[in-house]
Amino acid sequence: LLVMSSESGAFRGQLHFGAGERGVPVVVFPDADALGRALAGEILEEAERVRREGQRYLLGCPAGRSLRSTYSALSALAAERGTDLSRWVIAMMDEFLVATPEGPELCPADAHYSCRGFGRREILDRINRGLPPARRIPPENLWFPEPRDALGYEERLQAAGGIDFFLLAAGKTDGHVAFNPAGTTLSERTRVIEISTATRRDNLETFPDFESLDEVPKLGVGVGIGTIARHSRRVVLVMTGADKRAAVRRLRRCADFTPEWPASFIYRCRNPVLLVDRLASPAA
Repeated sequence: LLVMSSESGAFRGQLHFGAGERGVPVVVFPDADALGRALAGEILEEAERVRREGQRYLLGCPAGRSLRSTYSALSALAAERGTDLSRWVIAMMDEFLVATPEGPELCPADAHYSCRGFGRREILDRINRGLPPARRIPPENLWFPEPRDALGYEERLQAAGGIDFFLLAAGKTDGHVAFNPAGTTLSERTRVIEISTATRRDNLETFPDFESLDEVPKLGVGVGIGTIARHSRRVVLVMTGADKRAAVRRLRRCADFTPEWPASFIYRCRNPVLLVDRLASPAA
């Protein structure tokens, strides 16, 4: 494994999981903060190139713990450089649903577990914080799927030219990505998803204000792994902390896409890379 120092810039993996053309580069960082700084720098460099070409920049984002250091580093670096993010779009990958007589609806945006709420507070507002108004990401550029028009989200992403850089996290117990459970196929698109018990248990840690498993919603709307693979030019899976080490090892054993471990779909993505910290490294 390649171990990056906190001073490193762009990441380049030297170990490949998988075989042949479907290998995935893996880069190990000293800690989550070093990973976040390197990833944020890579994102901003690529986004600046897209901006010079006069294009919008679409960044696919998950809610939760894994990318927090990256979002914080994006905020600091953007403020330091005075980066113009006014053409950025933050494309959230999923949201919890609540039952109503008319069918499942998006959970309230102010719910402690809302992915939209996370996107507003922890991504949009955080990254915008140090920038003048003209250089901030517009509030309307926080995109998310709707349960009553799930495929409309996919069409929106496609019409925008696809996602430039999709950041991913994966569940430690079942390898879920965007609520996609074990058994998910590569053909799955944006849809309403029955959230597995294993994924709901993981969300007890992701959203610690849940007091019991019974409080975690059983339905969500999210992009399919096929959506991500089809519409993303780059995909980065981030796994940090000792509790993710077994999941990294499980991903390594897949060698190619394995439906029983959804995160293994990165073997079928364009320009994939796996970033881990030292605690999550299978060599630790």
